Amino acid sequence: MSGPAATGTAQAPDRLRDAIEGYLMHLRVERGLADATLRAYRADLTDFAASRGASANWDASVEAPVHYLSVLGAPARGLRTALRPTTLRRRAASLRGFYRFCYAEGLIDTDLAGRFDLPRQSRLLPEVLTVDEVDRLLETQGDDSPAGLRDRALLELLYAAGLRISEAVGLDRDDLDLDVALVRVVGKGDRERQVPVGEVAIAWLGRYVAEVRPEWLGKWHGDRRHGGPVFLSVRGERLDRRRAWEMLVASARLAGLKDGISPHTLRHSFATHLLEGGADLRIVQELLGHASINTTQLYTHLTGERIKDVYARAHPRA
Repeated sequence: MSGPAATGTAQAPDRLRDAIEGYLMHLRVERGLADATLRAYRADLTDFAASRGASANWDASVEAPVHYLSVLGAPARGLRTALRPTTLRRRAASLRGFYRFCYAEGLIDTDLAGRFDLPRQSRLLPEVLTVDEVDRLLETQGDDSPAGLRDRALLELLYAAGLRISEAVGLDRDDLDLDVALVRVVGKGDRERQVPVGEVAIAWLGRYVAEVRPEWLGKWHGDRRHGGPVFLSVRGERLDRRRAWEMLVASARLAGLKDGISPHTLRHSFATHLLEGGADLRIVQELLGHASINTTQLYTHLTGERIKDVYARAHPRA
């Protein structure tokens, strides 16, 4: 390690050094943190202790920690590389925890931790497929083999209903109503929702349920109170998430799509395509099973970026 972080707490002022050691002991004994986590805390606090201003007024005002974090986020004159937002946020969290400990233990007179904020955590926009890319992905499956029919039905459902992969493979037969084209889903926090399923997906699901599933269900030895699993393996076991993920990755490769495609990519694409088609944000929230509208609002930023991208490629004076 180079720069200030290489300086040990032994070189910090005695009071600050003792406070850091006391906090680390608290984390070890009272909170039982792992050694690797403790090393990260020690490195963060040691780096702060060696920074300019920490020795003089670390316990008197927020000036020292705020200045320290600002330098890490936007270093002056290239003296050191700016930290990534996630790393900067961890450094700030380490400092805030340290200052809270100091206030609780009476080592400082003012709750300084409440007077500086964590840097806002950036949210990366999810990967989304175009409608053409989704079509190519889906069409890699669908031959008349039993596994091909099952995999096509699963992919169609993931895109048609925006399900998480765990929700899809966790479905029982009673959760799927082919006649009214609805699927009952129990998502995170045991929140139940009903999601409509489009005609194309219903057609593939109908073929799989009628032509493939009965034979495999005959090998199922689990609970049949809810009709048994919708998606089964050839051995009559509930299809697991890993097998479904491997199938989708292989399909994406066959379709010539970029790396990094996952089952969740179809969920992101489902939400984005709905919003681009004029769907109400609250409806999309309900369909996805989001507890908060704030989570769903991420897709409005995504569609804005896609609109700008289309404009840049299509407008003659873009």
